[in-house]
Amino acid sequence: MLPNFVIIGAMKCATTTLHEQLEAQPGIFMSEPKEPNFFSDDDQYQRGLAWYRSLFAAAKSEDLCGESSTHYTKLPTYPSTVQRLQQHLPEVKVIYVMRHPIDRLISQYIHEWSQKVISGSLAQAVKQHPELVAYSSYSRQLRPYLETFGPDRVLPVFVEQLKQQPQAEFERICQFIGYPGSPTWLSDLKHQHASSERLRKSAWRDTIVNAPVLSQIRRYWVPQSVRDRIKGFWQMRQRPQLSEHDYSWLAAQLDEDLAILGRWLGLELSCQTFATAVLTPDLSWADDLAVELPKPLPVS
Repeated sequence: MLPNFVIIGAMKCATTTLHEQLEAQPGIFMSEPKEPNFFSDDDQYQRGLAWYRSLFAAAKSEDLCGESSTHYTKLPTYPSTVQRLQQHLPEVKVIYVMRHPIDRLISQYIHEWSQKVISGSLAQAVKQHPELVAYSSYSRQLRPYLETFGPDRVLPVFVEQLKQQPQAEFERICQFIGYPGSPTWLSDLKHQHASSERLRKSAWRDTIVNAPVLSQIRRYWVPQSVRDRIKGFWQMRQRPQLSEHDYSWLAAQLDEDLAILGRWLGLELSCQTFATAVLTPDLSWADDLAVELPKPLPVS
């Protein structure tokens, strides 16, 4: 068994939520771990296709199989992803979930801050870590997939639409992957990966928290309100904001990329118009997109 479809990103765009919603449908098998990153990360790829197949060994023969690795749309960090996907999954369908690019960038900054990958202010990070902007440059990330697999096998999804019309958008996603059943979006299915709840890494804190005796004391004798207050020392308590000047500068960097994506979708896209423009129901690629892009590579 190998995947019929792959959620390729983007990072911090509700891919975990979508993964879990698909996993809850009968007849759909999703990988564990959620993000094997097999086709992107060299160390994972070196584990071999047999290891990757083993992630789907428990699937039934009639199941649709999928996985969700946001590293698959992290150019230029992982340059071999699309080539490897085309080699091993030449007929795969891919789903790319997007949200307002600056909102996505800020959520990634919080994530990287909690992992101690990034320090300093948001404004400093944007200038010092170009990958923050690169991963929000959606047309840049999508182009190699459209060129390799063709528009028919790449589904654009927007978080804003998924939030407004979850059932209808979920049905569109399931129709795209060829799901024969009647999918149901489960509104009470919650996951625990919100950026605002992430704790900054701390080795000594984790040692104390995970100690068996102290864990029992904490659970039974320390009120939840006190525990939440203590956790606040390792959380980013307020979502960071950019100054008007820095926001305008960042929007200018992203608007050129959004204009390309908008042309492909038949939308007027910019950071200013994004939130409302992407609420178009039954979103699809423009009819002339195939003319603009090279023909997809033949299936080997």
